[in-house]
Amino acid sequence: MELKTVIAERRSIRVFHSESLKPEIIGELLEAARLAPSGTNLQPWRFLAVTSEEKRKKLAECTFGVNFIAQAPLTMVCCADRSSLATRSERLKELALSGAFAGTALENFSFSDYQKKAARDEAANLVYLNINVAIAVEQMVLRAVDLGLGSCWVMLFNQDKVRELFSLPDNLYITALVPFGYPAQQPPARPRLPLEEIYLGEV
Repeated sequence: MELKTVIAERRSIRVFHSESLKPEIIGELLEAARLAPSGTNLQPWRFLAVTSEEKRKKLAECTFGVNFIAQAPLTMVCCADRSSLATRSERLKELALSGAFAGTALENFSFSDYQKKAARDEAANLVYLNINVAIAVEQMVLRAVDLGLGSCWVMLFNQDKVRELFSLPDNLYITALVPFGYPAQQPPARPRLPLEEIYLGEV
């Protein structure tokens, strides 16, 4: 499927067929996320695939009325790994060695200077990590469309309850829950702002 078509046909699906997803399908989704870009190639995303009926029902109970999570055959618990920030120097060195900065002013930049200039407080770091996770999740969502699947970003959940349900370590912050499955509905395109309302022009 052409990427333009995938983007145009993506919908938030909230009604799913019960058909389970083959392991290779789940692998395709994870691979799409794995290949996503991230700031300084940090790759802070971590994913837990929830497929058992028992766990799906319990996960739905951790949300604020999002019952279709129990219906979808797969829900990805999408997390940001706070501890990945400690690997930034290593990731930057990998980028430099791979030639990512060749021919640019970044080719001779100082890693230690970058660390100082990129210093953020805890809240800003979490925003930064979540943005990177969101990029990976959206690649997964678009790959799902290409595979004939539907999905829906879910943000209405209790962070602590989900963490407790799956015994997630403190370094993982749950960015989103994303159910996947074969759509049992064909919703129309949702309203979108016209281009002139989002485009600030060219300078």
